[in-house]
Amino acid sequence: MQELMKEKALGLLDSKTVLDVLGWRKGELAYDAEPSFFKDSKALGEMIYNCFCGSNLSKYLVERSREAGKTLVFLKPCDTYGLNQLLSEHRVERGKVHAVGIPCRGKLDVEKLRDKGVKGILGVKDDGAELSIESLYELPESFERQEVLLDKCLACKGSEHKVYDELLGESQVVNKGDIDRFEEVAKVEALSSEEKFEYWRGVLSSCIRCNACRNACPSCSCLKCVFDDSHSGVSAKANTTDFEENLFHIIRAYHVAGRCSDCGECSRVCPQRIPLHLLNRKVIKDLNSLYGEFQAGLSSSEDEGNLSPLMRFDLNDVEPNVVTKGGRGK
Repeated sequence: MQELMKEKALGLLDSKTVLDVLGWRKGELAYDAEPSFFKDSKALGEMIYNCFCGSNLSKYLVERSREAGKTLVFLKPCDTYGLNQLLSEHRVERGKVHAVGIPCRGKLDVEKLRDKGVKGILGVKDDGAELSIESLYELPESFERQEVLLDKCLACKGSEHKVYDELLGESQVVNKGDIDRFEEVAKVEALSSEEKFEYWRGVLSSCIRCNACRNACPSCSCLKCVFDDSHSGVSAKANTTDFEENLFHIIRAYHVAGRCSDCGECSRVCPQRIPLHLLNRKVIKDLNSLYGEFQAGLSSSEDEGNLSPLMRFDLNDVEPNVVTKGGRGK
């Protein structure tokens, strides 16, 4: 697939159909696949596509769309939800994107590999259900491929690309229907108020404010974040109080409410392994319960039925007085 992608990219560059290509290149380590732009055949020689290319490239089109020319972007099925959402919000101009859908069967989580005792990874060959790992050290006993997939892949939305100009190959559904993405949310909901407070204080206390979650999130598409605005009153580069630890992530969760496609990028890039996706899934779960099922990024259409629940009005909407004990209002 990697060579097929390079061939497609080179053809579109040579024909002047696109000005550049958005894909992945190898970082310093074998498992470090970096989102990158490629402008010519020489640069394309460094483009890769492997089991560690989990990043959602749609985010990187936001700034690029402000410039002249069209970009070829390679998108996995789940990534297309992010692009659709950006298109619907006019953050990306459709005419400046040539979207090529590429196959995916789930990407690997290097942290889960480490938890299994895999260290010094030099490379991984992913053939079917078997993983062939090359390492500097002795490898642990075998394990199931499913055990080391990214959490977002375990909640796979399916193999269908929701927006594309061309398709290369066929994807596989990773989630066979036996995984409920709201299961972990329900476990946190079942805790008492005090226990929930302690849980979130515990996980958020490890935040180092690196902003990786914000920078990778397709729904965080503001050109200038409120936390970078010196006039906002909440700008900060580091947490100095317990309040700030909570404030940053809670504001971000509400900022993307009704717009989050549940791509899981926030948790994937977090160096502290904070389960940030649970905050977003809690909001998604509540919106589904109050306003009906809705999937952000399912379509880029602005028809009423495709608008986020928080961007449309219906006479049957729940009232503001809905509380936990009171049900759906009076």
